Amino acid sequence: MAKRLIRVAHSPDSDDAFMFYGLAERKLDTGNLEYVHELSDIESLNQRARQGELEVTAVSIHAYAYLWRTYALLNSGSSMGDGYGPRLVSTEPRPDDPRAALVGIRVAIPGKLTTAYLALQLYQPRCAVEVIPFDQIEDAVHRGEFDAGLLIHEGQLTYADEGLHLWTDLGAWWGTETGLPLPLGGNAVRRDLGAEVIAQIARDLKASIVYGLEHRAPALAHAKQFNRGIGDERTDRFVGMYVNQWTVDYGPRGRLAVQTLLDRAYSARLIPEPVKVEFVG
Repeated sequence: MAKRLIRVAHSPDSDDAFMFYGLAERKLDTGNLEYVHELSDIESLNQRARQGELEVTAVSIHAYAYLWRTYALLNSGSSMGDGYGPRLVSTEPRPDDPRAALVGIRVAIPGKLTTAYLALQLYQPRCAVEVIPFDQIEDAVHRGEFDAGLLIHEGQLTYADEGLHLWTDLGAWWGTETGLPLPLGGNAVRRDLGAEVIAQIARDLKASIVYGLEHRAPALAHAKQFNRGIGDERTDRFVGMYVNQWTVDYGPRGRLAVQTLLDRAYSARLIPEPVKVEFVG
């Protein structure tokens, strides 16, 4: 019996590589489903998901506001910033009031559908933003092309190496505001696959995450291929930040965090309509 191909798209980052290690290295019995992995930056995946191209894809929670009729969120696969998250950095030392200091200045952002940008809008909507590739932001700020930059992925750990100063950690700010973790990304599954296939995809993805956590050393060895120059210790730290108990399952508090973020975004008129988030699996 021919296997059904399921495209799984995610970022070429060490945390996603760790999460999908079990599937990518065929450590799991996936029955009649065969997973083909596609790697791309998160903003590109957000845009592709808006077209409904992919069966399963990593998406920003911000982007989910535009996708929810086509995709549901899988219970497993979240990237949750629990007291930490995207970081605003500058060549200038942190001002006494960084929120006020952002008004009118030029900020490099990694994409307008990223949750990092949504969090920035909630924090301070009155800055001038420009989208550049996420892995070029540190250098662009250091060269003086922008007054500040919004860092995601490994840049959250490496900015000080470039002599940059932390102004605000938006995950920490969000935690103070709400008492909740900041839900940055999740894995979405296309609704038209049907309940049976969706249920199997949910089982396989969760099994892959659990497999990586239970076989941490080989999973980290696999993930380090995608670590963009950070060493083993930082790779381990970064993976631990974003592949953990939240990734296995959002849990009630994680699901509340997703709904709260999108509710606040709608109240601030940052997304076009209210979203009732559906989790599957």
